[in-house]
Amino acid sequence: MLFKEFAEFCEGIEKISSTLELTARISEFIKKIEDDEDLYNVVLFIMGKIYPPWEEKELGVGIGLLYEVLENISGLKKEKIEDMVRELGDLGLVSEKLISGRSMLTLEVEELSIRRVREIFDEISSLTGEGSRKRKILLLTGLYGVASPLEAKYLTRLIMNEMRLGVGEGIVRDAIARAFGVGEDLVERAYMVTNDLGKVAVIAKKSGKEGLEKIKIELHTPVRMMLAQVAESFEEAIADMGKVAVEWKFDGSRVQVHYGNGELRIYSRRLENVTKALPEIADEIRKTVKEGVILDGEVIAVKDGKPMPFQHVLRRFRRKHGVSKMAEKIPLQFYAFDILFMNGGVIDKPLVERRKMLQSVISESERIRIAKQVITSDREEMERIFNEAINAGHEGVMLKNPNSPYVPGKRGKHWLKLKSVMETLDLVVVGGEWGEGKRSHLISSYELACLDDLTGNLLKIGKVATGFTDEDLEELTEMFRQIIILHEGKRVEFQPKYIFEVAYQEIQKSPKYESGYALRFPRFIRLRDDKDVSEADRLSRVEDLYQKQFKKT
Repeated sequence: MLFKEFAEFCEGIEKISSTLELTARISEFIKKIEDDEDLYNVVLFIMGKIYPPWEEKELGVGIGLLYEVLENISGLKKEKIEDMVRELGDLGLVSEKLISGRSMLTLEVEELSIRRVREIFDEISSLTGEGSRKRKILLLTGLYGVASPLEAKYLTRLIMNEMRLGVGEGIVRDAIARAFGVGEDLVERAYMVTNDLGKVAVIAKKSGKEGLEKIKIELHTPVRMMLAQVAESFEEAIADMGKVAVEWKFDGSRVQVHYGNGELRIYSRRLENVTKALPEIADEIRKTVKEGVILDGEVIAVKDGKPMPFQHVLRRFRRKHGVSKMAEKIPLQFYAFDILFMNGGVIDKPLVERRKMLQSVISESERIRIAKQVITSDREEMERIFNEAINAGHEGVMLKNPNSPYVPGKRGKHWLKLKSVMETLDLVVVGGEWGEGKRSHLISSYELACLDDLTGNLLKIGKVATGFTDEDLEELTEMFRQIIILHEGKRVEFQPKYIFEVAYQEIQKSPKYESGYALRFPRFIRLRDDKDVSEADRLSRVEDLYQKQFKKT
């Protein structure tokens, strides 16, 4: 398939707001794709993804590098290109305009195929070390050099992981089901197990229902982690479950351990391989855990017997150099609380059975432990465990249905969480503003957005400028400086990449923001770079919390 066909299709659906129509159009488009490799790539590309989230490859092309490529192609200086971004509000549209009037001539005309774009992306992602930046610029300049204006528009958006089509995972899932005549639930389950909708689409096309049913959990392919809903009270959990499995809710970072076939890999909540950042945990797992398992658990930072703040764990995850020195400074422990695989998938077995399996594969040590669990229907016992967790420096408790299966990627009533602090929101950072006076070199306020439930589009909900320490602002400014896509006076816009956890006094209705809501007195709690943008809170949760305010009143 030609990349031109893909770009023309994207152009055709860009203005469609109806999810039903989007689903139908995508379904018809992918149904006609004969080549399996093209189908795989198109499904990923249409969501703005080049690789599935767990794949260790990444393009490694930042905004600065992309500006250099566009300078090469157009002959314009970066400042002029930035002016165009301010005017058009989209680097994709700017690329389209620059290619339309480019001064650089190519010696031969090449029709870009989906496969050729993939080959170039794969080559770029493989480049490391000295000279890699220059080589990336050359490869991308060559790619844009043979691209039509429309192809350049969608190449840019794809590289930036921002297609602006309003096409989320749910729409693509339903389109796959419709295109190949299989159930949406079956596609959803296959996706949660593989984390690769491209692969799911190819299997659905080739083998239909039977092929999807055969997809099983595999070692070293991370599974979406099961999520919990917020509980209002212990009584709610007892009413829903009868007997409740109560565990501490750790203030750490969720990880999934894959250990088997002589290999050990540890994946973060975002399904990134973080094994190298956690060498002491990896070494201890090899000593204390039997091979052939996938474990779910939490890594916490502990010093002098007390948990350190969550941010310290994330600093370990982000560390690329000097890991051993950081391991001494921020020592870690791993608490396992579930098992997904034991010589085969076990997620359909009830929690009580999985718990026995978990205990059979781990020999506890100081660093590797099994989370304590008490099954009870006694409210006072639950409260005792809750207070015990709080006094130990953790967030509260998890309340789990002892008979529940493990449901990858789902936030359901099988698992509930009860915390001591007021409810917070996880919101995507989309913009910011440089400070004044002694903070003029720092981005000191940040614009926030939630996700539209159906389209996955970002809907602004307010700004946060309090709760930051000077150290926070220094660190965040350095991070966000790398992903600025637009300067407008003191205001900047970011490529959507990071999530803030934010507390607030109240949610109010507001016509000022696209979400229809605004946060009153928002306060920064922490950076959640263990979460992917797709895991940010949805508008439906904002609406639910807004309604609950009145019930409390």
